[in-house]
Amino acid sequence: MNLITKIRNFLHWESPPKPEYELLPEIYEHLKAFRLPLILMVMIMLVGTMGYILIDNMSLLDAIYQTGITFTTVGFGEIAPISDAGRLFTITLIIAGFAIFSLAIGVLVSEINRGHLAKAIKERSMLYRIARLKKHFVVCYHNDYTIELTKQLRENHIPFVVIDPREDLEALAKKHKYPYFIQDEPHTEETMLKAHLSSAKGLITISSSLADNIALIASVRLFEKEHFLPRPYYIISSAEAHSDVDKLKKLGADTVVSPTKLTAQRVSAMASRPDMENLLEEFLYQSNTPLDMEEVFVPKYSWMVLKKLKETHIRQIANVSVVGVTKKDGKFQAMPKGDVLVTSESKLLVIGTLKGINIIKGIVQKRQKPEELKYV
Repeated sequence: MNLITKIRNFLHWESPPKPEYELLPEIYEHLKAFRLPLILMVMIMLVGTMGYILIDNMSLLDAIYQTGITFTTVGFGEIAPISDAGRLFTITLIIAGFAIFSLAIGVLVSEINRGHLAKAIKERSMLYRIARLKKHFVVCYHNDYTIELTKQLRENHIPFVVIDPREDLEALAKKHKYPYFIQDEPHTEETMLKAHLSSAKGLITISSSLADNIALIASVRLFEKEHFLPRPYYIISSAEAHSDVDKLKKLGADTVVSPTKLTAQRVSAMASRPDMENLLEEFLYQSNTPLDMEEVFVPKYSWMVLKKLKETHIRQIANVSVVGVTKKDGKFQAMPKGDVLVTSESKLLVIGTLKGINIIKGIVQKRQKPEELKYV
């Protein structure tokens, strides 16, 4: 271990994360056009150096220097007396240098006009920024849903990467404040590597095309198997028809949202219970709400199994309320009384603060009766 490594370990310096997909080969491919001017430049320097040595008996260093100032046409003049043959040779070098520089400028202008090299360099910089993300969401396809979704993700400080193949994605990213974006087809393995999917929390595909959503879900599940990832991704998709919801779930989507069904449910709730809808809008749908609602899973080994709800003292411990219980067979019981038994692999629908819900999650996972109950 060298000294620099020891210093880095002592100061706990970590190497910056690198993207899983490297764009350097693509950048080198665009730089191939500059090979000819570089080769000609080296050849002219060699020919010029040998010419001055043979024609005017210059030393090696003087010959290299004279060739350099002649080839680049800087106009410093002769460093030593040059014969007539040497002057003719010098004129040839000047013309050759001018031709090579003109060729190099032409190649440079051509590459700039194409924009491929600049685009590759920008993309490489973006991939290094994305490589720093952890537990982010990959949002596929830009549309009206994406605009509203990313607003909510930003408000909740959830990092995300937007992927879409459209040419104007960079302009759209600036307009809608996408900090990270990739212009490519989302379902390819190359794109998944670029999006640093291995460290992502999940993927959201909300394309209006069912075929796009199907292809993406299948590709992500295949990506998991091929790369031996320790945990599955949480995949959220959208579907217009109810039959499509079942298809996407069978393919591997964890949650499938139907915009049509959601709109109908919200409008119906607003029409029948406008006050309740306003309460939900104010307390549950906002990012800065003091209340949260979540299902808490009760494992087989939990100390709560076969205990009555009132015996668990959930409200006293964490100041949250159980407003529903989903049994293992899927039956839901709303507003359960204190005498209801907590069964194995059931789900408790609790409402309260985020801190309180997290406390209950920890308590439910315990095998032995928690110490907190001694003080209740």
